[in-house]
Amino acid sequence: MKTQFQPVPPFRAHKLVAPANRYFPKLDEARALAEAIVETIREPLLVLDEELRVITANRSFRRMFKVDRREVQGRPFYALGGGRWNIPELRFLLANVLPMDVCEVEADVPGNGRRTMQLNARELFHECNDRALVLLTIEDISERRADERQIAELLHQKETLLEEMRHRIANSLQIIASILLMKARAVQSEEARSHLKDTHQRIMSVAAVQQQLGIARHGEQIELAPYLSRLCETLAASLIGVSRPLSIRAQADEAKVPSAAAVSIGLIVTELVINALKHAFVADAAAGLIVVTHEVAESGWRLTVSDDGIGKSEDHMDEASPGLGTGIVEALAKQLEGRVKISKGSGGTSVSITHGMMSFRLPHAA
Repeated sequence: MKTQFQPVPPFRAHKLVAPANRYFPKLDEARALAEAIVETIREPLLVLDEELRVITANRSFRRMFKVDRREVQGRPFYALGGGRWNIPELRFLLANVLPMDVCEVEADVPGNGRRTMQLNARELFHECNDRALVLLTIEDISERRADERQIAELLHQKETLLEEMRHRIANSLQIIASILLMKARAVQSEEARSHLKDTHQRIMSVAAVQQQLGIARHGEQIELAPYLSRLCETLAASLIGVSRPLSIRAQADEAKVPSAAAVSIGLIVTELVINALKHAFVADAAAGLIVVTHEVAESGWRLTVSDDGIGKSEDHMDEASPGLGTGIVEALAKQLEGRVKISKGSGGTSVSITHGMMSFRLPHAA
């Protein structure tokens, strides 16, 4: 018995035809849906024709400006509310700069007085005709602007208080430094005189850093090259005087650091400069140079203070018994996540604070 195979009829694609108007609303239904959407938008909204006459105003607009639909329907936008929107700048923007993202205007709102309004306009084209409609939203941003003005005023008051505090700190440091210097001259003990002079120098170094950062705001980025140059000039004037043939020079790559980091760097520099003046140039008549260098690379940065003096003695190089200055530098370097390295040679002493992966190539004063 033979098995007979019936031929498979060819596949025919059938076009799915939806019943007319089953899935797509009629034109009047679409219009009703669009009007309902406009009516429920939270922000005050106007639909304008190409001549900027009001086609419709939604509920939020009518509530804010206390008007009836019949009062605004078909009227020119600039005639609404007794001409509150008849502003030359606004007319120009609506006529020439659509879409208009942001335009702030002052307008009178019934019951609320003068308010700040932010307007946003977009053109809307309908494919069934050539008419261009304008959707105009109006947002009351008076409270936001009032908050911004209040914040700006508070920041101004804060800056004024900080400036007053800086002046008071500077004056207090000067008074303390003067008292210490007077005490140093009056005491009989040479050791006590030396300690008082060291304390005086450190207070003056803090005053120098505070003076250089006096105009900087908290968190502001500080350009390091001019900052170090001014700091070295101030240190030379306050610590060296005119009688000693010593000078301090700054060499810095272009870099910006936060003000908090600049404070730490400034204190490190002043502390190392004090140490160099104290240990590297013993004789008052000895000539010398102190160089402050700040180098920047992709992998990190290095701050170096070097001198061409006689170099520190082994007592001061002993890491087992660090002095006050060494402890200050170590603590400040730790805040900057840096490593301290001291190099002493025939050309003088270099102290380097390195952050990152930069090599320990230590320049000497030249």
